[in-house]
Amino acid sequence: MTEYRQPDDPLGIVVETPKRGLFPWLRERFVAGMLIALPIVATFVILEFLINLIDSRVVPLLPPALRPETYLDYAVPGFGLIILLLFLTLLGAVATNFLGNYFVSLTDRVLTRVPVVRSVYSVFKQIRDVFQNNSAGQYKEVVMVQYPRQGTWAIGFVAGPVKGEMRHRFGEDFIGVFVPTTPNPTSGFLLYVKASETMKLDMTVEEGAKVIFSGGLVIPDFPPEPKSAPAK
Repeated sequence: MTEYRQPDDPLGIVVETPKRGLFPWLRERFVAGMLIALPIVATFVILEFLINLIDSRVVPLLPPALRPETYLDYAVPGFGLIILLLFLTLLGAVATNFLGNYFVSLTDRVLTRVPVVRSVYSVFKQIRDVFQNNSAGQYKEVVMVQYPRQGTWAIGFVAGPVKGEMRHRFGEDFIGVFVPTTPNPTSGFLLYVKASETMKLDMTVEEGAKVIFSGGLVIPDFPPEPKSAPAK
C-alpha cells in the first residue's frame, strides 16, 4: 500500500491507495499483445492453409516437366495458385469469344439434364448469372429496418426496387432489403418493405459489413469526415 497526504486537507488525513502487483500488470500486457497478434497470425494461417490446399490439388495435375521440384530440391509454395490464376484467366478469355460461348452453352444444356447434377449446378449457375449479367446489381446503400418487430431496428443492405411478380403484387414503392446475421454476414433474411419505412444511413456498405461482422463493436464515426472538394 502507498501512503500520501492530501495537500489541501488541514487535518492531514492519510489516504492509502492500492498498489498494483506485477502479475496483474503482466497479465494485461499479455492480453493486449495477444489481441494485437491474433488477426495477424490468423490471416497468415488461413493463407497458408489455402495455398497448401491449392498446391496439393493443382500441382499433381501438371506433367513432371512443368513442376518446380523437378529442377529444384524443394517445392515452390504458391506455384499451384499461380497456375490456377493463369488457367482461370485463360478460361475467361476463351469463354468470351464465339466458340467459347458455344461450349459454355453446350455444357449448361448437358449438366442441366443430368438428374442429380442439375440440382447442384443450377444453384451455382444462378449465382454466376447474377455476377455476370448484372454487374450493377450490388448493394449500394445501408438502411435500418424494423425487424423482427416494430420498434426493433436491424441493419440491412438495399438490393434494389422490387421487380417481376413482387412489383406486380406489392407496387413500385417497395424495395428489397437483405438483413444479414451476426457475426456471419453471408447468411440472413431478404425482406420486401416500403422505402418510406426504412431509415437510410450515411455509412458505406463496407462500414455496415464491419458493424455486422464485429457484432456492433466497430461503429464508424458520425458525422463522417467531409470529403475534400475536387480540384477545379
